[in-house]
Amino acid sequence: MTASRPLPLTLQAYRLATGVAEPLAPLLLNRRARRGKEDPARLGERLGHASCARPEGRLAWLHGASVGESLSLLPLIAALRAERPELQVLLTSGTVASAALIARREPAGVIHQFAPVDTPAAVARFLGHWRPDLAVFVESEVWPNLLLAAKAQGAKLALISARLSEKSLAGWARRPEAAHVLFRGFDLVLAQTDAVAEGLRDLGAKDHGRLNLKLAGAPLAVDQAELAALRTAAGDRPVLLAASTHPGEDEIVLDAFRMISGYALLVIVPRHPARAQEILVAAQGRGFEAAQRTQQPFGEAHVYVADTLGEMGLWFSLAKAALIGGSLARGPGGHNPVEPAQLGCPIITGSHVDNWQAVYADLVGAGGVAIVRDALELAAAYTEVLLQPAAAQGRAERARHAVSAGETRLDAAVTALLKLLP
Repeated sequence: MTASRPLPLTLQAYRLATGVAEPLAPLLLNRRARRGKEDPARLGERLGHASCARPEGRLAWLHGASVGESLSLLPLIAALRAERPELQVLLTSGTVASAALIARREPAGVIHQFAPVDTPAAVARFLGHWRPDLAVFVESEVWPNLLLAAKAQGAKLALISARLSEKSLAGWARRPEAAHVLFRGFDLVLAQTDAVAEGLRDLGAKDHGRLNLKLAGAPLAVDQAELAALRTAAGDRPVLLAASTHPGEDEIVLDAFRMISGYALLVIVPRHPARAQEILVAAQGRGFEAAQRTQQPFGEAHVYVADTLGEMGLWFSLAKAALIGGSLARGPGGHNPVEPAQLGCPIITGSHVDNWQAVYADLVGAGGVAIVRDALELAAAYTEVLLQPAAAQGRAERARHAVSAGETRLDAAVTALLKLLP
C-alpha cells in the first residue's frame, strides 16, 4: 500500500471495474431501497456523502458489516472512550437492521453512518470528509478501494476479531499479490482463532494475538419491567424459544413443538422480522393459535412471533431453553451462542455452525450445549428441558463459564489500538 510500488494487476483491474460500474450504484441502491434493504433517506451516505459534520480532534472509525458485528463493537467503543474521552468515534455499518439497533443503543459522542460502497469516488468522498486517524474493521470486511485509500491517506488500519472462512482464505490465496498488498497493510491483526491467524499469515498479515469481540461484550440488555410483565402473562406455562431462525427452520421448530405437551408457549424470533407473516401462516396451518409481537400482547396464543429488534436479551431471559437458529440447515452457518450463555439460557443448536466452530467446540467440551438434527430430536431436547430443569440449568451454567474469558482480551485489544493513535 505504498505509492512507490505499483499495485498488482488484479487490484488495478478491481479499481478500474468499480470505477466503470460507479454510475450504476445509485440505480442499484434505489432498487435495494424499494426492497427494504436500504434506508431511502440515507442513500447519500452509501455514496460517500456525509450527513453530518466531522467533529474536531482525533477520530477513530470502526466498521461492522451487520447487526452482530456492529453490536460487538459497542463494548470496544465504550472501553476506548473510557481511556481517551476526547476521542471522536465514527461507527459505520451496511444494513438497515444494524442502523436501527445502533440508533437505539448508540453511546453518547458516537456518530453512525452507512458505509460507502467500494467505488473510487464514493470512497474518496467518505475519507475526504471524515479523515480518520484509525480505521478498525471487524471480522471479514476487506474492501480493496477503501483499504488502499485509507492507508494512502495516513490512517492506521486494524483488522480485529478476524474471521475469514476457509473458502474466503482460499479465494485470496488464488490472488497472492493482491492479498499480500492488502493484508500486509494492516497495522494490527487480531484473529478469532489460531486457524484463521495461520491463514492470514499466509496472505501476508501480521499476527498480534487473538480476539473474539462476541465473546468479549457485555450481556444483552434486558428491560426488567417488561420481563416481569411477560412472566406474569406466561403464568405457569414454560416458554421455549427459537432465536434467529431462517427460512425452512421455522417449520422444523413448529413440527417439534407440535410433538410436545401443549401447555408450553413457543416464541419464534426470525433473523429477519419481515418474515413474521409467513411464520404466522405456517403456525396456523399446523393448528396453532399464533400472534405477532408488533400487533398482539404476549400470552394469548401458543406461538408468538417476536418481530422486533433489540429484544433478544428479553427472550433469552424469559425462555427455559433456546434453539439458536441458522444451524438446522446448511447456509447461514449458525448464530451467536455467547448471548444466551451469558444470560444463563440453556442452548440447543443444529449441527451447521461453521461460523461459530471454535465457540461451539468450547461449549461441547464443557457440556454446555445440546445438538439436534431434526424436528424429532428438537422435540426431545425441548422436552428434556421441561422435565429436567435442574439438568438444563447445569448445562447453562457450564456454557456461561465456557464463554467468560473475553474481558481480558478486550482490555489487551484496547491497549493495542490506542498505541496506533498519536
